[in-house]
Amino acid sequence: MNGQEFFRDTQETIRAAVEKLGHSESVYKILRNPRRTLEVHIAVTMPDGSVETFLGYRSQHAAVFGPYKGGVRFHPSVTKEEVEALAMLMTLKNAVLGLPYGGAKGGVICDPSSLPPSVVEQIARGYVRGLRDMIGPETDIPAPDVNTNSQIMGWMLDEYLKSTTNLNFSVFTGKSLNLGGIEGRTGATGLGLAYVTREACKVRGVELRGAKVAIQGFGNVGRGAAQALTAMGAKIVGVTDITGGVYKEDGLDIAALTEHVKAHGGVAGFPGAEPLTNEQLFALPVDVLIPAALEGQITAKVAETIRAPIVVEGANGPTTPEGAQVLADRGIMQVPDILANGGGVTVSYFEWVQGQQGGLRWSERVVHRRLDRYMTTAFAAVLAYSERYKVSMREAAYLYAVDRLATGMIERGWVRR
Repeated sequence: MNGQEFFRDTQETIRAAVEKLGHSESVYKILRNPRRTLEVHIAVTMPDGSVETFLGYRSQHAAVFGPYKGGVRFHPSVTKEEVEALAMLMTLKNAVLGLPYGGAKGGVICDPSSLPPSVVEQIARGYVRGLRDMIGPETDIPAPDVNTNSQIMGWMLDEYLKSTTNLNFSVFTGKSLNLGGIEGRTGATGLGLAYVTREACKVRGVELRGAKVAIQGFGNVGRGAAQALTAMGAKIVGVTDITGGVYKEDGLDIAALTEHVKAHGGVAGFPGAEPLTNEQLFALPVDVLIPAALEGQITAKVAETIRAPIVVEGANGPTTPEGAQVLADRGIMQVPDILANGGGVTVSYFEWVQGQQGGLRWSERVVHRRLDRYMTTAFAAVLAYSERYKVSMREAAYLYAVDRLATGMIERGWVRR
């Protein structure tokens, strides 16, 4: 799916939710496009002394409940339309999770893995200089995303602070602990995924202790979910990543697999396990399937092969609209990405609050307890909409988000009831 198709599909999802809820067309007109998107050209001096320019974007969608919030990705496939669609989805995700934020997203067209750190630093700093009048701790709070991390946030923070007398470190989240980050941020998305998986299992009558789980992707999200679910008593029987896949019927040793990945760069070749393809992983007879890799993985054809009664989306957009319809028709519970992978932005919110309180530190235990409450509350709200409107959890999440946003617009006087 290209950026333009992604953007149009997101618009259509919002339009359908507005119509089903019976809200005025004015709600859709406000939500169908971002409020603004800034294009930034970043001039960088390369190691050989030549100058290259990199193109970046920052899109702000709708600040119904508070300042804009969303990550910044560095990737060669970044497009304006993709960034705008992701900003729209961040508005919906924040609404589902009950966070006091609007949606934003940013990106720079580059491949940081092929660039020296000095160039990546220049890109990060140049990006912030271009956005200087757009971001701030009470206006727009960026965070890490694809191919960005706490070091890049540190460079961005430093560049921002050079241009202000207000030394408020809360303008960025996903920072190192030393610069005001928060305990538990690294594994937050995977842990949040595990919490909603637990709730989905309760609804479907699946005992989580001993439940079999298959995970596509063993990066930050997939690995974090595997570790958290293992701690809850589930058995991770299948895992795939870019290098291949591994299967063990009585459960993989996730701690040992993590060390194997560190040493070998992927899960392939893990001792004591059978090789596994993505096609085989999707068709495994498991209780829970977690796509936590790339978008568009579960097509209609793949959805027909899935045997798990529960699919929990760890990646952004891993299921195509056609695939989602097949899952719904087959009675498979699909916990959508805007709910399931919201642990990261929720803990980013905690970091922001921590910073706004003067840097008062929260323990990891407190972070986990509060994350559990936010994820569980959001799951219950989406489940209630699913039952009320007799729709899938995926559609219910969008209905709940749009309903909250529409109500907020009415209460603020943006539209008439």
